[in-house]
Amino acid sequence: MHGALNYNAVWLALLVTASVTGTAGVALPPASTTEGYVCCLLINEVPFPGEKGYRSEADTITAMNSLLHVLDGRLRYVPPPYSQQQVAAVSTRSITDIITAGGTRGQFDGFFRDATGRPAMVPRVTARIDNLVTIAGQGQPGKFLRLLNHAAAIATNYTRGRYTEPNVHAPLQRVGSLPVTGRAFSWMADEARFRPGGNFVRIPDQDSGALGGNRFFTLRKQPK
Repeated sequence: MHGALNYNAVWLALLVTASVTGTAGVALPPASTTEGYVCCLLINEVPFPGEKGYRSEADTITAMNSLLHVLDGRLRYVPPPYSQQQVAAVSTRSITDIITAGGTRGQFDGFFRDATGRPAMVPRVTARIDNLVTIAGQGQPGKFLRLLNHAAAIATNYTRGRYTEPNVHAPLQRVGSLPVTGRAFSWMADEARFRPGGNFVRIPDQDSGALGGNRFFTLRKQPK
């Protein structure tokens, strides 16, 4: 999203040609499919070993799960009296529309629809994913492979209606003394200068607000 981490610079010295759909042991769905496009967003928005914001494999996995819950929340669980347009900047039943809302520098930086209306990504996104796939395919299977395949699995499960990963932000009812709706509906790079504004409320660390180098935000509860 706005202010999302840009990890591409970390890998400029490692640029090689690779297939986003995978090398040995990596099984990413084609980026031209809905599950593949969602998978690319999940990978792009979290840190891998050696990158800024990386804490652990578990932290990055929980971040991926939480990112997908934000997308799902914007698509299916916008709490009244908020409208989907207010929360997601679009009215739709398509997760692809959620991701591409606002264009290249819109809701999700680097993800947009091209001139033909097809979902697309800027080159830095595909270059980084290609690099991660290449690294994951080298040597013994490890964290890179497991993280990439986790993104692929949850994106595929989601599009097939069988996503069951826990939503760590769903039970949230208060932030301090402020009533909130539960669920996260936005994320940004975890830096104080980045805030979505409006009725979005910063989720504190003790409520898993900081995951994978990102800060998650819920919504202020409003009378219906």
